[in-house]
Amino acid sequence: MFKRTLIAASLTVAALASAQAMAANVTGGGATLPAALYKGSSNSILPANFTYAGTGSGTGKTAFLTNNSALFSATGSVHFAGSDSILSASEISTYNTNFGASYGPLIQLPSVATSVAIPYKKAGQTALNLTSQQLCDVFSGTATTWGQLLGNSDATPVRVVYRTTSSGTSEILTRHLNNVCSTKFSVNSTFANSLLPAGTTLPSSFVGVANTADVAVAVNAVDGSIGYVGPDGVNASSNAVVSRVNGVQPTPGNVTTALSSVALPTTPSNPAQWAPVVANPSSGYPIAAYTNLIFGQCYKDATVAADIKSFLTTHYSVPGNAAATISHGFSVVPTNWKNAVTANFITNTSGNNLDINNASVCNAIGRPL
Repeated sequence: MFKRTLIAASLTVAALASAQAMAANVTGGGATLPAALYKGSSNSILPANFTYAGTGSGTGKTAFLTNNSALFSATGSVHFAGSDSILSASEISTYNTNFGASYGPLIQLPSVATSVAIPYKKAGQTALNLTSQQLCDVFSGTATTWGQLLGNSDATPVRVVYRTTSSGTSEILTRHLNNVCSTKFSVNSTFANSLLPAGTTLPSSFVGVANTADVAVAVNAVDGSIGYVGPDGVNASSNAVVSRVNGVQPTPGNVTTALSSVALPTTPSNPAQWAPVVANPSSGYPIAAYTNLIFGQCYKDATVAADIKSFLTTHYSVPGNAAATISHGFSVVPTNWKNAVTANFITNTSGNNLDINNASVCNAIGRPL
């Protein structure tokens, strides 16, 4: 009896080991703005065998586009990236030239909608409401005191907290500022490079931090501070800690309103059309965008391909990951966009042959094992 029990236990352990061996790691990383939603929280949405290194959007895109897993402190292939910074025409073209024939096409999808909130700490101020023009004055260094910013006699210096790394959060902010005050800002994922004219040095009152998680901490450390951060890094619904912009609080509902005019792609095979841009919406919260997921269409590891397709199936279903998305302060991708993602990249009911590991497209090619 004991012997039979021991054999059964050994077979169970072997089966578990075999199952674990078959569950290949799916390696990814990038944007820190949605990092807690993706991995590390009790309600994170990435499956257990998915890794996610929060490196910033710029590093995330580079790691995926060059298949350099060392940037994620990993080995093997990079299977996906998260980025608030959209793929540029140059990045897409270079990737297609270098890897299109061997790896297959790029896929860029809107994951969740996000605000860029403006946290602040100012004694006596609990209901800050700034216009977009005032944001231009703050982040360009034109307004050096709170009195200059708000039109009163307050001599408290304005201390700006910004991201030092290549950050999609910076790109979203500077896209809005460029639309409002194009002579002061270019669109750039590196904030220090966004000020115009090119080569402008940041004022000494500006304080740089590397990650999303550091922004609110740095703002709260010193009175007179202001910064910018994703909604998961601060209580974006509280006007006592986050400024309204043009009278609007960065709540999920106001973000949804801001992005409601975005039309579906007319050319589904073009990755750029799956990352819609609304630099200055006519309604809703003004600094709103999608944070994106970047995949390849083709993977030589069929298990990785199946795991990615399974995650996408869940994420773009209804309600899918809506509860976790909202809990982290983000807004859900509209149902018509979810349905379009499913039809094109999961089920191929669109007939466009864009789905993960489509046999006619990915035959003998794909991202390496």
